Amino acid sequence: MNRTITRIVGSVIAATSMACAAETAGGHSAAPRPNVLLLLVDDLKPSFRAYGASWVHSPNLDRLAARGLRFDRAYCNQAVCAPSRNNLLLGSRSTSLGLYSLGANFRRAEPEAVTVMQHFMKHGWRAEGIGKVFHVGHGNTNDPASWSVPFLPDKVIDYVLPESTRGQLTREEAYFSNQQLGRNHALPRGVAWEKADVRDDAYADGRIAREGIKRLQQAKRRSEPFLLALGFTKPHLPFCAPTRYWDLYDPAKLPMPKVLTPPAGAPAYAGKTLGELNQYKPIPQNPPVSGDHVRTLVHGYYAALSYMDAQVGLVLDELDRLNLSSNTIVVLWGDHGYHLGDHGMWTKHTNYEEANRIPLVVVAPGVAQPGTVTQALVETVDLYPTLAELAGLPSPIGPQPIDGKSLVPLLKDPAHTVRDHAYHVFPRSVQGKELFGRAIRTERYRMVEWKEIGAPAGSADYELYDYLDDPQETENRAGKHPEVLAQLKAILSRHPEAKPPVEWRERTRAAP
Repeated sequence: MNRTITRIVGSVIAATSMACAAETAGGHSAAPRPNVLLLLVDDLKPSFRAYGASWVHSPNLDRLAARGLRFDRAYCNQAVCAPSRNNLLLGSRSTSLGLYSLGANFRRAEPEAVTVMQHFMKHGWRAEGIGKVFHVGHGNTNDPASWSVPFLPDKVIDYVLPESTRGQLTREEAYFSNQQLGRNHALPRGVAWEKADVRDDAYADGRIAREGIKRLQQAKRRSEPFLLALGFTKPHLPFCAPTRYWDLYDPAKLPMPKVLTPPAGAPAYAGKTLGELNQYKPIPQNPPVSGDHVRTLVHGYYAALSYMDAQVGLVLDELDRLNLSSNTIVVLWGDHGYHLGDHGMWTKHTNYEEANRIPLVVVAPGVAQPGTVTQALVETVDLYPTLAELAGLPSPIGPQPIDGKSLVPLLKDPAHTVRDHAYHVFPRSVQGKELFGRAIRTERYRMVEWKEIGAPAGSADYELYDYLDDPQETENRAGKHPEVLAQLKAILSRHPEAKPPVEWRERTRAAP
């Protein structure tokens, strides 16, 4: 039976099962199907109060964590916006799709892919989205097939003060709005941070929250269950937030990065320095970043985080006011971690802990006990099958590869495990070669294998970090612990070779 027939048969069986479940003895209706609220946050690392960062003002993220299960060892599958969102919404790893770049839309690799929204829509849910859900920009676009009504985007790069741009289109504004691609480096740089005495809805996240509230109010009046995805943009660069959120912090008391150099013995190409940060002024084009600027950037990150937190709070307040909380699954997810000067690195785009560990909270009424915590290793791709099981839907079957595992056993028992490791990747172009850094993260170790796709294992460079003895990743210990390296290589061998990038496959097909 091919995949298309399997999907059709599965849909018929599911629809029949749901119709039967809707009636109980005596003709009474069963419990209503649960709603789903996805709170997707750009560049949010697990560094707020619920995760032990006591200096962060995050009352709403914290109260959300108190309602459900907090995952302390959750990892993205690639530490960059577009691929990570593909991983979430398709349940497929980057290495299974061959999607590693910002500009490659997932339908180039899997034209018939069924997103989590489409899966829910097929079974009677209304899917709506606002803000940044799929990555849009760098030539990538939204996916109309994933929504019951047209998706409502908003700005990722959003300034309100004229002096921040001097009235000109800036480099990153062009990137994220698909303008002047290919010549954006000729455009001026915008500022890396902005504080303005304005209302919260002067910036995108305030507008996203207010529109989300309207959609909840409308959903309350409908009989069909909803899946509402709100994509908040902060704390993505530039760190723009109303002044009152900057004023929550004394910059002199904020923690500054302590380890300022890459891990000893690591391949020079494995890390990074400024990346996208140098697209903003007054950041220099090359490192180092001055001490004053480091402090302002750290301050700006947390000011933007607290601003986003306040907008999440408005949405949660309305969810409660409408009496929707008891029947709504809520997910808080950060698309990847974030370097704030540690190892001399900024933003994401690495295989290190700060870039790949993510915040993840799942509130599942009647399933997960409020205020619980798990140390189980989980991945972004696990959310798709988890949501399907929580909603009583059939397990997703593609046609894209489904790499995720349902986390419902963890929601029921946080001491349970579903994986013995997490798996992620990040590629690097090195002297004309495309090296893929495939990484294994276990409870204690991370190993990264760097090699070309299809190249023999003997050609690879390896990194090994021991988080029990060296939690700050100061030293690559691959050469010191061959027995540990061998164990992790055996785990990695359970994964297929990374799929070549879709751009390579397109070039091959186009060649005469």
